[in-house]
Amino acid sequence: MDTDALLTEITVFADTAHGNQMRKYTPERYIVHPVRVMRTCKDYTQDIAVLAAALLHDVLEDTPVTKEELKAFLLQRMTGEEAIKTVQLVEELTDVYIKENYPTWNRKKRKRKEAERLEKVSAEAQTIKYADIIDNAPEITQKDPDFAKRFIPEYRALLHKITKGNPALYQKAQQVINNCMLQL
Repeated sequence: MDTDALLTEITVFADTAHGNQMRKYTPERYIVHPVRVMRTCKDYTQDIAVLAAALLHDVLEDTPVTKEELKAFLLQRMTGEEAIKTVQLVEELTDVYIKENYPTWNRKKRKRKEAERLEKVSAEAQTIKYADIIDNAPEITQKDPDFAKRFIPEYRALLHKITKGNPALYQKAQQVINNCMLQL
């Protein structure tokens, strides 16, 4: 299967998984975000596992799809090595320190622990996270400036920790965060 056809199938899978979820600040289906994240990554890499993980980066965190279901889907379409790497990247990008799992921790502690965890993930996962930041930060800054005053500094702190990914995309993410900070 060619890359574009494969990415289209993965996009359909992710869109179906996200169901009726919508973007928080715009009247768009949720899938527009992972597609933009993937397109940003595609400017810096052609690694199919990275591009697939970019499309799927919120599936385990925000949908009922399990790791096993995701892996089974991917194994029907990719080599075993590509499928396993994709699932690993999605797992690396799935928040662990969430309120549901740590109800007694405040947001600051959860975000700090999440940043410490992300500091240890692969360079490829960090590269996807840069693209995620690039896509989310301007929208939140523009649409919810009050929340952005807390959120954008969290992203800035995270970027100080996750420095192993693509250097050019890292610089772009830093620039986006700096621009957002100036708007606050």
